[in-house]
Amino acid sequence: MKAAVISAAGLPPVYGDFPDPQPNGTAEVILVAASALTQLTRGRAAGTHYSSTGGYPLVPGVDGTGSRLDGRPVYFTLPEAPFGGMAERTLVRPSLLVDLPADLDPVKAAALANPGMSCWAALRERAKFTRGESVLVNGATGSAGRLAVQVARFLGAKRVVATGRNPQALRALANLGADATVDLTLDRAALEAEFKRQFADGIDVVLDYLWGPSAEILLAAAAKASPEGVPVRVVSIGSMAGPDIALPSALLRSSGLQLMGSGLRSVPLPRLLQSIGDLFMAAGPGRFEIPIEAVPLSQVAARWVAPDAGGRIVFTNH
Repeated sequence: MKAAVISAAGLPPVYGDFPDPQPNGTAEVILVAASALTQLTRGRAAGTHYSSTGGYPLVPGVDGTGSRLDGRPVYFTLPEAPFGGMAERTLVRPSLLVDLPADLDPVKAAALANPGMSCWAALRERAKFTRGESVLVNGATGSAGRLAVQVARFLGAKRVVATGRNPQALRALANLGADATVDLTLDRAALEAEFKRQFADGIDVVLDYLWGPSAEILLAAAAKASPEGVPVRVVSIGSMAGPDIALPSALLRSSGLQLMGSGLRSVPLPRLLQSIGDLFMAAGPGRFEIPIEAVPLSQVAARWVAPDAGGRIVFTNH
């Protein structure tokens, strides 16, 4: 079969031939329609992500959409190594399949799955978000953060605050459900003052895609400005602005801050799959806008290393 093939750690994939997967009694063959390029896919392919399995050559792609051999459309995740989603076929355990609604385009589903699961699980599984609470999305101008704003609003957030460094993208978030925005290019004193104002108005949950300097300022502001004894649940989803922060212990002792992460191994896999299934059921026609760049799988080598153009890259077999 044709597939994206990575021959060694750190190398980009090459479009070429790879052995066909064979059903083995515990996993079945899936005919792949689409597979999105995500940071998780890149990290696992390079062997740098904590969930990497190692072993080369391999086919990258931690998830995707397609159909079972009987024609039923499905989403799949975590194919059996060395197979991945970026191929004509892959091998997946039935417990890692989620049925796709008939009206959901498989390319859009592939684009939605990873960022949608991350924010849906962060809100529902980790933060235990309830309708009527307020949410701040730190790093909302990327495709994942934009989707988080929409999901928070869909799930019943009373108020959604979005942060980012791109003024034009921040303004566009008002049409997607953001009630207020925070410009992260402000100097430190002005940014802390703006965060304090937002937390004084009431923020229950923070979804953080950035970590790094903005998270330091945000946490300090939340500790100082949130009403006494009121918990603020901060969920780390990504670290696009840096892997580490300075966190004085006094911030935790003097506030209701609750810090947690959301991702593989922090939420049981069946619950992550349930989150994806719930997301797909909610993603009716016209709901959850996400920019998509559909790319034929044959162009994987060039597109893997090219700069993102602002859309979720999805490799397709059509």
